[in-house]
Amino acid sequence: MADLTGVSVAVITVSDRRAAGEAEDTAGPAIAHSLASAGAVVTTWLVPDGLDSVRTALDAALADGARLVVTTGGTGVGPRDLTPEATRGVIDRDLPGVPELLRREGSTTTPAAALSRGRAGVTAGPHPAIVVNLPGSERAAREGVATLLTVLPHALSQLEGGDHA
Repeated sequence: MADLTGVSVAVITVSDRRAAGEAEDTAGPAIAHSLASAGAVVTTWLVPDGLDSVRTALDAALADGARLVVTTGGTGVGPRDLTPEATRGVIDRDLPGVPELLRREGSTTTPAAALSRGRAGVTAGPHPAIVVNLPGSERAAREGVATLLTVLPHALSQLEGGDHA
């Protein structure tokens, strides 16, 4: 099991319907539970789709000290699916292998995984953080966080200046 003991994590669900109370958020809580089970200190957010709402939530989570921000939703091809564009505004260095890994692993259960436009990267500044976009379905979120847990401990160690394993 991955060890994220004490890591401050923000999970941001991005969905118009869930933010309006028209549908239950199951993806965000599933991600939060998995990360908390690995020892992370998790806060959750729920915002509507769109560039400004997502960017505001990302900025707030990072200002609150999150070292890892995982979004769920808004990565598809719909007109309001702008989570990757909002994420681009907060990351300084891309981690292209992470979304590639997520799409590859996701494609083992559904070809629709290829449609995810999720991004991942590292923010700038004295306290950099990792930001990763996951799809919005609960199944894709569960599978995605399980995949992330295989690489996050090493990535977070590197973020803190740790040596290569």
